[in-house]
Amino acid sequence: MPLSALTRITLLDAARHSIRQSLDDRPAAFRHRNGDPVLRAARASFVTLKRRGTLRGCIGNLDAKQELLEDVMQNAQLAAYHDPRFPPLLAAEFEDLHIEISVLSGSEPVAAGNRDELLHALRPGTDGVIVQEGERRATFLPAVWASLPDPREFYAQLMCKAGLSAVHWSPALRFFRYRAESFSEGEPI
Repeated sequence: MPLSALTRITLLDAARHSIRQSLDDRPAAFRHRNGDPVLRAARASFVTLKRRGTLRGCIGNLDAKQELLEDVMQNAQLAAYHDPRFPPLLAAEFEDLHIEISVLSGSEPVAAGNRDELLHALRPGTDGVIVQEGERRATFLPAVWASLPDPREFYAQLMCKAGLSAVHWSPALRFFRYRAESFSEGEPI
């Protein structure tokens, strides 16, 4: 069930508030009047930060472990200050920071005996994909299809993200798919 416009706005406001409170070095409670029970439901989310159209941080959870509102606020802070690919966000970057939130559905296994079967089973533009082999695990959100529309290239880059060869296949590989409802600041809600 899609999130209401008010809930989307609440989550975007909460993410921005969470990032701002660290810059101000004065933690303050996020206040809102949205009574939507989905905010208190256990849901997984990702928060993606962009600055001038360029990725500035992205952190999230694949498993629902806490209330959605808390998950979004925590991931916003982590994306801003603890994404290992970037230095911590500076106050001068805050105003032109663009926030995108993806709220994930539960994941389901994708049965495939080989790479071609997997590629045939995937739904480009719809599926977020998780790959797992032993301790190695990586995911691409459904939005990644926009920059990697070819399923073979999508697969290759996902495998590399997991620390595996771009053409790796083994019986120990496990794949899961999920959907994400994504929305961002500045777009019609």
